[in-house]
Amino acid sequence: MSQPSDTDDTQAFDETGDPVAKDADEDPRNEPTGPRVGPGGREIVVPFRLYKAVTVFSTLAAVIAYLIGFTLIDAATLQISFVRTAIVYLLNSAGLYPSDDLLVAVLAITGIGFLVAGTAVYVLGTRFRGQGMGKPQGDSSET
Repeated sequence: MSQPSDTDDTQAFDETGDPVAKDADEDPRNEPTGPRVGPGGREIVVPFRLYKAVTVFSTLAAVIAYLIGFTLIDAATLQISFVRTAIVYLLNSAGLYPSDDLLVAVLAITGIGFLVAGTAVYVLGTRFRGQGMGKPQGDSSET
């Protein structure tokens, strides 16, 4: 018996828990990939491995953008922030001496920009769906 490899798909099961043959029409691995309009709006169906990668990295990018954004907003509002002190030191080393009002405005706008970018990345990442996930069921009584 051969060992499973990374290219093997996992076994699909129906709603009763019985295995589904790979060439059966009900197999979620046979669902076509690509963009489509679903019950929640536009979505893109991709292979499950790609779905996992997109979900992980879009969430990671969004979290990092949120942390940077809130750190910059904190630096804009606190006069004794370590980040603000480091930014002022770097600017002064480069021969730039911005006023406090200009520095606050630039830090706040940049922080809000990072928050908006993180939100956009997360929202776009949620538009992906793995093959066989979230297929509408016609006979379902769920609302």
